[in-house]
Amino acid sequence: MMRTNDGGARRIVVISTGGTIASRWQGTGYAADASGNDVLATAPLPEGVTVEVVDLFNVNSSRMTSAHQLALLRTVHETFADPGVDGIVVTHGTDTLEETAFLLDLHHSDARPVVLTGAQRPFGTGDGDGPGNLYDALQVAASVRELGVLVVFDGRVHAARGTVKSQTLAADAFSDPSAERLGRVGFSRVDVERLPERPAPLPLPDAALTAAPGPGATPLPRVDIVTHHADGDPLFIRAALAAGARGIVLEATGAGNATPEIAAAVADAVAEGVLVAVSTRVPAGPLAEIYTGGGAVDLVAAGALLTGTLRAAQARIAVLTALLAEGDGATDPARRTALLRRLLEGPVRAEPALATGGSRSASAVATRA
Repeated sequence: MMRTNDGGARRIVVISTGGTIASRWQGTGYAADASGNDVLATAPLPEGVTVEVVDLFNVNSSRMTSAHQLALLRTVHETFADPGVDGIVVTHGTDTLEETAFLLDLHHSDARPVVLTGAQRPFGTGDGDGPGNLYDALQVAASVRELGVLVVFDGRVHAARGTVKSQTLAADAFSDPSAERLGRVGFSRVDVERLPERPAPLPLPDAALTAAPGPGATPLPRVDIVTHHADGDPLFIRAALAAGARGIVLEATGAGNATPEIAAAVADAVAEGVLVAVSTRVPAGPLAEIYTGGGAVDLVAAGALLTGTLRAAQARIAVLTALLAEGDGATDPARRTALLRRLLEGPVRAEPALATGGSRSASAVATRA
């Protein structure tokens, strides 16, 4: 699963999209404005790595749109059309990094890695974490194969699926609350402790070929997230439908519970051909059909799909992906629902981690630059 260094230089393309790693002081706060080359200049390069930079766009990731993400997806695929590229690093803001990483992973069929990283402290600060994260990301991108899309942050390597931003300000910003990290990186060494579990990748959607951020962009399917809470009612589900939503993620309580009124609204949405997925506001653990009275039992009976351990933001990406696949022949509602179920249920080709030297690791556990 890992590629050992054979002495040749590794050619890595860095795709810059903005975020804190590229943010400088604007007088009242920080905003992304540093170029990819500026960001790269702050970090040393791992031995045996050459880097090329693509400045794709430069936004704070809270302003990320589906059109931005699809443009990045297209750029990743175009970059890998060059067989001389060994890997890709994407510098990205942390606010929506988990969504972008998951979208890329759902369509990533190449053995070569895509590694997302960023920073919690702005560009150019004395204690900035961006340079170290970028160095580690380059090291991982030059070292591994067949692991899909990865998130590298604060010396930890995470699979795209299930990884969320779990700290607002701390350097160790990302984790999968329901699973262990994938590995770690440090001292020019990459250790993979388990293999990622991923569904079979999808082809590039038609929408990615034409996606263009900004005014005049082709409208994409609307997918909304609605959170349940005490006193929650169907108002926002109905508002989403009135706004033209073709997909809804219900962020329920507990293992996937709401109210009978919300379950009835879900049934109405499904009857209109809207995809409905149920996640939970609880940080960790799977959803389960346990309760009726508006619980997961009733929501599933109404036609909603449970999201397993995916939380709302990544579940929304799964719903959007299923809708975008319509252009590739999945126009039948039953097929579209079946596709979403597969994306939510996740792995179809998982492999057990191997044990080597007393620690859990992938085969060829370590690579030195």
